[in-house]
Amino acid sequence: MILAQLPRFHLSILAKPSFALSSSHFNFLNPKSSVEVARTLFSFTSKSNLATVEPIPLSVSDSSDLDDAPFEISLDKLFIPPETDISGEDSTSLTARILKGSNIVLSKYARDAQVVQADYVKSSVKTEDCPADGLPEFALVGRSNVGKSSLLNSLVRRKRLALTSKKPGKTQCINHFRINDKWYLVDLPGYGYASAPHELKQDWNKFTKDYFLNRSTLVSVFLLVDASIPVKQIDLEYASWLGQNQVPMTLIFTKCDKRKKKKNGGKKPEENIKEFQDLIQGFFETTPPWIMTSSVTNQGRDEILLHMAQLRNYWLKH
Repeated sequence: MILAQLPRFHLSILAKPSFALSSSHFNFLNPKSSVEVARTLFSFTSKSNLATVEPIPLSVSDSSDLDDAPFEISLDKLFIPPETDISGEDSTSLTARILKGSNIVLSKYARDAQVVQADYVKSSVKTEDCPADGLPEFALVGRSNVGKSSLLNSLVRRKRLALTSKKPGKTQCINHFRINDKWYLVDLPGYGYASAPHELKQDWNKFTKDYFLNRSTLVSVFLLVDASIPVKQIDLEYASWLGQNQVPMTLIFTKCDKRKKKKNGGKKPEENIKEFQDLIQGFFETTPPWIMTSSVTNQGRDEILLHMAQLRNYWLKH
């Protein structure tokens, strides 16, 4: 089996997941539409099917600087990909199939995740100007200065593939990077940069939203949220907009290496993540996929690539 060849990751999470995404937003499939095939990847298992199952106890590994005790996560908080059966697994074997620092179960489609080649292709300001070769793509978006370009560089193991800057707002187009000549990573303009001209922010919002709604080869949006700072209302609103508009979404919590509490009431990343989850819970009913990351330590890099691989391979098959 393919799963036997995959790395065995033990789930190490720092906050019990409590947000969820409405299955009604994603539970529709038309095999003639590539957009709806992508959305089917996020047709989460109904809570009612798993509500009576006992939670899985999960220990926190690689956490010598944490004083948090082990905690539990219930099965209805996992992201279970299509064509993935976990009904016959005990908690030990199932835990070994969950990507570290995430709620994502590995499936038979998690293969060919390695990045061998990465090339910048083009920048566009209109969806219709994007590459027309039909390859699947994953879009990275987040608040300005969330670490989006740094994460992209970490994923492809290159320092300058994407433009990084101490001044936020440098990404002003839809930037396509072709990976292994088989799929795309897409770097989108950051949102929420107060110093950008109003007209420019309007343009960014217009073409990124048009891209989300009309790009037929978009497999998933990876929404980046800074875990090192308190929750931002604009991130909650962006996640809500994606859900309401039936856009497949994975939450990526960035800067999780910043583990020490700051003075003046600062919180640890896991505390900010839990707060985000609690606040978003009111908008959604079942759990979307999420991953904790750091471009400094490369935490989450392999997990993101495996997650992208299984989504991509399912999308290509269907």
